[in-house]
Amino acid sequence: MSPLRDRRGWLLGLSLLIIALDRYTKHWVSHHIELGSDIVLIPHVFALSHFLNPGAAFSMFSNSADPNRTRWILTTFSIVAAIVVFVILLRIGRRVTLAAVALALVLGGAIGNAWDRIAYGTVIDFLEVHIVHYRWPDFNVADSAIVIGGILLLLDSLRPRKQDQKQDQKKSPASVPKP
Repeated sequence: MSPLRDRRGWLLGLSLLIIALDRYTKHWVSHHIELGSDIVLIPHVFALSHFLNPGAAFSMFSNSADPNRTRWILTTFSIVAAIVVFVILLRIGRRVTLAAVALALVLGGAIGNAWDRIAYGTVIDFLEVHIVHYRWPDFNVADSAIVIGGILLLLDSLRPRKQDQKQDQKKSPASVPKP
């Protein structure tokens, strides 16, 4: 039997792709859409906008009494989270699993938003979604990767494990031989 190929490079490549897409889209938006404006793509549903978010996801903490302190707390949190996720990804990333892909997405998203906070003091958000009468807070590629990664981690945690299935079979009366 041949040994499994190490997939950490591929997973880190996925993180780099998220960072590159995040950087490119934020650069494009900042050069093509005036701050505070938008380009409606699907009326009453979806637009590209240009919004600077000094807070966290969904503009939490954006009206902080000390914005500079909030910026550095969020930046520190993002960097620590990225380091933790990177270490975990190095440990479990030898194989491509749902959890490994999820962590690669979270890593890319965390670095993408940390980059903005360090370089500009705010995060550029530009995806504007309306659901019926509700306007979802603007977000970006990094936010999307973090949320998708989180959902994949949740789904992975809900999946039965092979080890759990083997233990269930051992406990099952059907697996006990009849005398």
